[in-house]
Amino acid sequence: MERRAVKHHRGRLGEALREEIETLVEGELADPRIGLVGVTAVHVADDGRSAQVLVDVEGDDREADRSLEGLEAAREYIRHELAGRLRLRRAPELFFRLDRSERERARVEELLARAKKRMKPQTGEQKA
Repeated sequence: MERRAVKHHRGRLGEALREEIETLVEGELADPRIGLVGVTAVHVADDGRSAQVLVDVEGDDREADRSLEGLEAAREYIRHELAGRLRLRRAPELFFRLDRSERERARVEELLARAKKRMKPQTGEQKA
C-alpha cells in the first residue's frame, strides 16, 4: 500500500515539475539558443533526487542541439525556481533529453497510410 502512495506522489511531482519547467522555458528564459521547446514529460527517479526532462524541439537536429545547450546552461536557475515555486526542500537534479517520439509517431502513421494506399483490393480474385 505504501509503495503505491509513493509512486502516486512521484507521478504528481513529475507533472508539477513538467508544468513549471514548461512555464519557465516558454516565458522566462531569455537564452537565444532556446527555440520552440515543449516539455513532454518528466520522469522522477525512485529516490526523488534526479529527474529526466523530455523535451520536444521544433526544427532540425542542429536547432535541437542548440536548444539543449541553452537548457543545460539554465539548469541551475530552473532548479532554483522549481524549489521556490513548488516549495521543495531540494529540487531534483535535472537531465534534459530530446524526445522524438511525436516525430517518430507521425512518420510511422505516414508510412502506414502509404502502405494502405498501395494495397488496393484486387478485383476478380477469389479468396480461398
